[in-house]
Amino acid sequence: MPSTLTTPTTTVGAEVWRPLEDTDHAAAVSVVLKLRGETCDVDCLYCFEKRKLAPGGAQITVKHIRRLGQIFGERPLAIELHGGEPLTVGKDAMAALLDELATQPTVHRVHLQTNGVRLDGEWLDLFDAHYPGLHIGISMDGDEQGNSWRVGYDGTKIYPHIVDTLNLLAERGRTCGIVTVVTPVVLGRAAEVIDHIASFDAVHALHLLPAFDTTVTKPLTATGRRTSPSRRLQARAVSTDGAAWAITPAQYATFVIEAAARWIGAGHFRRIKLDPTVATIRRLKGLDTAHCHFAAHKCSHVFTAYPDGRFGSCDELPWPQAHLLPLAAARSEPDVTKAQHTNPLLTAGREMMTKCVPCPYRTVCGGGCTATRWRMMKATGSDNAYCDHRGRLIDGMAHLLAAPDHPAGALCLRAHWRPVAPNVMHDVDAFLTRWDDPAAFRFPARLRASDHGNINAAGLPGDHAADDLDPLHAQWRDGIEDRAWPLVDTITRSWKAVTYDSCQGHAHTGTGLAPSAFRVPRQPAATHPRRVRRTRRPAVPHARRRRRLPPRRRHRGPCPH
Repeated sequence: MPSTLTTPTTTVGAEVWRPLEDTDHAAAVSVVLKLRGETCDVDCLYCFEKRKLAPGGAQITVKHIRRLGQIFGERPLAIELHGGEPLTVGKDAMAALLDELATQPTVHRVHLQTNGVRLDGEWLDLFDAHYPGLHIGISMDGDEQGNSWRVGYDGTKIYPHIVDTLNLLAERGRTCGIVTVVTPVVLGRAAEVIDHIASFDAVHALHLLPAFDTTVTKPLTATGRRTSPSRRLQARAVSTDGAAWAITPAQYATFVIEAAARWIGAGHFRRIKLDPTVATIRRLKGLDTAHCHFAAHKCSHVFTAYPDGRFGSCDELPWPQAHLLPLAAARSEPDVTKAQHTNPLLTAGREMMTKCVPCPYRTVCGGGCTATRWRMMKATGSDNAYCDHRGRLIDGMAHLLAAPDHPAGALCLRAHWRPVAPNVMHDVDAFLTRWDDPAAFRFPARLRASDHGNINAAGLPGDHAADDLDPLHAQWRDGIEDRAWPLVDTITRSWKAVTYDSCQGHAHTGTGLAPSAFRVPRQPAATHPRRVRRTRRPAVPHARRRRRLPPRRRHRGPCPH
């Protein structure tokens, strides 16, 4: 994929980065609560939080949580309990925090991200008593070899503790998500790593994160008189050439594609949600995703609160540059948006993504992670490698969707995905010729029905591809919804006309999609040479007509809506 990096001169549009004030109060924001700053009971070598040197010791309190409700009013809040290690606050403090979150009417989701070392039966009892709907995330980098960088201060691996925790969760009937950092020790072993994680019954989600740490050239300095074994390990792993745990964007893209191929081939998709795979697939299908790397709700909708009272943007951005204002100074949402617009880092990040607007991958990619782009730009002067890897991810996932039985093709560097406009006919004459020819070969149609009654190739509500059908096709009747069939049959059999598309009408309850009305289109739409685009209007009438009314139109059979 050719890179298109240019020096930005305009502000990026809302399709890539949507300001907080441009979204209504039904759009949620994510707030990361660093319960004890960078304080942690383990010392993972690649920890980005400790590189920020955020003060530890103090902790988030009930008062901080109440202030969030005052700031954002009726806007839904997705809360992340993070660290460091959030369980270091202790059970009494955690119970008080969870009780307060449970009383906040706008808090609709609470997620706890832990290394799993302290998690035991007593903690699970506490969660059940104070916040039964708590989502648990465990940090585990695949198998034992993959967890080489996750160590205690004494330098020993914490992997055995994680295994015990996952087994405990399964025994208690609890599920969890896994966050896996992709480092060199798992490269080339995607299938093995995915199978290993899937072997734990408690796992229902897996998020693959890249260790894009080639810019890390100095180890952390020891704060005490003695250097811990973990810091000595880190010092040996970091040089002026970068960190030993770092990978390139191209390596990450290859690993994710190989992991997705195994996830599909082994059937793990039936139980485990894999990201960024699922987010990519949803965007390829024209569906929304909450994954900020693929959506316009980026750093303007993600906030971080520290126990010392600092309140800022996404925790992946560098600090103190990402700091917005003291939490105590934020009285309402306008205070926050004002601080966002005067923050040089957020302004630079948004303008940096101007290049995304004309990119053919934008509708799926969504621009990716602003923090990662910023780091690459600062280190190398270019984020082209980041753009290239996003394109590779999309190309690979598009192939796996089209040909899941041939996963090797997903790594092809020459076949590129291109935006697909559903319901576009590229050869109207060929279709009309086939319509009139009983001897013409007709491919089997992909007919899948959604829970809302839509019939199309995807079996989903919304605009999706649908195969061309005609009255001589063996699946003609199966591809037309029941309430639309009488009119379609009359138009094609009695009037001898070629219809375009039909829809029996769908409420789409609970999907966020607008209801679709009953229709069998009869009015002509805009034309393009040798093409007919299906929108919510019918196609252009063809020059050859059997009757003056209605005009000749085609019918693709399945309902796109």
